[in-house]
Amino acid sequence: MCDKCEAFAPRGAKHEVEEGRRLMPAFDAAGLVTCVTTDADTGELLMVAHMNAEALARTIETGEAWYWSRSRQTLWHKGDTSGQLQSVVEMRVDCDQDAVWLKVRVGGDGGCCHTGRRSCFYRVVPTGRAPAADLALTLSE
Repeated sequence: MCDKCEAFAPRGAKHEVEEGRRLMPAFDAAGLVTCVTTDADTGELLMVAHMNAEALARTIETGEAWYWSRSRQTLWHKGDTSGQLQSVVEMRVDCDQDAVWLKVRVGGDGGCCHTGRRSCFYRVVPTGRAPAADLALTLSE
């Protein structure tokens, strides 16, 4: 499991997890939960990232988004170097508590993606076509 998981309530019975009022995150084998981040005002999907127990605890404590970088294997305070701090307006957890949804307001230039775009989801994948290997992605506005 993860070294900081004890900061949260232990996993309870299915009914407690799904209907209870205690945060009992289900960290995966790597000690992570998936986090979906959207703009609090527009609902725009900004990014999907991961949180370990420390990132989740720091997000709750500070009201700013913290993540775990799988590529760098380190804790990541979003916006610490870019100025694109994410202030949490609301945090939700899904029914089995293995995913987190952050509604945020972004500071700095309002961007989110390391490519300089507002959202990490800037390419459109056409559907209803085959074969998939021949698909061409298009850029969204």
